[in-house]
Amino acid sequence: MEFYSLPQCVGYIAFVLGFIAFLQKEDRPLKFFVGLESIAYTVHFSLLGNPTAAASALLTSLRSFLALKTRSSLVAVVVIVANVGIGLMLTKSLFGWLPVIGSCVSTYAIFTMKGIPMRLVILSSTFCWLANNILSGSIGGTLLETVIAIVNTSTVLRMWRSAALERSGDPAGELAPISKP
Repeated sequence: MEFYSLPQCVGYIAFVLGFIAFLQKEDRPLKFFVGLESIAYTVHFSLLGNPTAAASALLTSLRSFLALKTRSSLVAVVVIVANVGIGLMLTKSLFGWLPVIGSCVSTYAIFTMKGIPMRLVILSSTFCWLANNILSGSIGGTLLETVIAIVNTSTVLRMWRSAALERSGDPAGELAPISKP
């Protein structure tokens, strides 16, 4: 495996886009950057010779851009059915289903959820893609999904803390007790 081969370099681009995506506290920029990341992933997995992951990434990109325009459950079902169809046509081993499952789970989340619940369901998708990337030999993808898991978890915690502070009537966190030694 060459660290600076064309497939790996495209994977590094996906890494940067994915990192930017999961830093977003707002849903729309998250979806936009996931769409861009998935375009890079499509090229990356095509170059690595993993057609199932490439096709699932392409559908993920389409899904992410569609989700900017609609929250239609019908669109979610169409994308999920298309992903399963791709899996049936292209998957040759059990591990080939990992990107399909990951894409289906995140599609459900993107179209039917928002905020913290959406990000938690996407986290389960992240683990499917992480396993796929390790098995595919994707350096950038493996790094990306590891970082996404960490960044997404951190963002969920920041969102949870912000919501808790707003509910407490102290949105700036100024009334938090100061611990004394």
